[in-house]
Amino acid sequence: MSRSAASRANRRGEPPPSPEPLPSPAVDSHTHLDIALDSDRLPDEAAVDAEIAAAAAVGVPRLVQVGVDVGSSRWSAELAARHPNVLAAVAVHPNEAGAGAATEEALAEIDRLAALPRVRAVGETGLDRFRTGSGGWAAQEASFRAHIRIAKDRGVALVIHDRDAHEEILRVLDDEGAPEHTVFHCFSGDAAFATACVERGAVLSFAGTLTFGNAAYLREAAARTPLDQLLVETDSPFLTPMPHRGRPNASRLVPLTVRALAGVTGVALDELCAALTATAERVFGRWDEELPAGR
Repeated sequence: MSRSAASRANRRGEPPPSPEPLPSPAVDSHTHLDIALDSDRLPDEAAVDAEIAAAAAVGVPRLVQVGVDVGSSRWSAELAARHPNVLAAVAVHPNEAGAGAATEEALAEIDRLAALPRVRAVGETGLDRFRTGSGGWAAQEASFRAHIRIAKDRGVALVIHDRDAHEEILRVLDDEGAPEHTVFHCFSGDAAFATACVERGAVLSFAGTLTFGNAAYLREAAARTPLDQLLVETDSPFLTPMPHRGRPNASRLVPLTVRALAGVTGVALDELCAALTATAERVFGRWDEELPAGR
């Protein structure tokens, strides 16, 4: 799905109000500010800054802005370079790859961007067997493998998009060898798959889907995941947590998912926020540091 089509599909109703602030800072480990804020062109700086400030006001001062193609990856890197609250991830999304967008030129640009000081991850990349038909699966896998190699070469984290492809994702990771830090974005598996990922050292990032009534399997997976292998995210403007499911998501809604995760894990909210922040800094590096090329 293109950036503009995705944005139009997710502008349903008025944005939800901001929730009660968290008692300690947390991190939105995966957001798409460009998709959330404009359907046909990249948003202006004032709109982006206002969205980042709204998140900070509820205890979410740090974001990871994620690219899905070359254009949005460049924008993500540029935003991170100018804004101290933002780090970037860059990639050609698996559905874009399945449509033929992961050309040699595109992958070379992702590689170039991944070397920038405030680009701290390659992703989202992976496999998607839901939106892309079988004719695009080989191209998806080739792109996924190329992104894994870029992440390892550049010394940055890998952010995985996994939809209906759990075992295939593990097969490719085992074959290629995972980077030091690997994040399963919007974790969608059950407890058994969570265990398989955790045993490989991966970090599982839970989105608003954790709060859905039909997601008991996700809550069980989260409950079995070690505290230091957990992250939270919005995937904004998608996957808005309850009670606002179906309305536009935003980083300022992270507290809803954090509180749900606290209930699932039995960890006190202050302790959970501290752990989520520590894990984000371990995976992506500190937001207040400029890491050199090659790390």
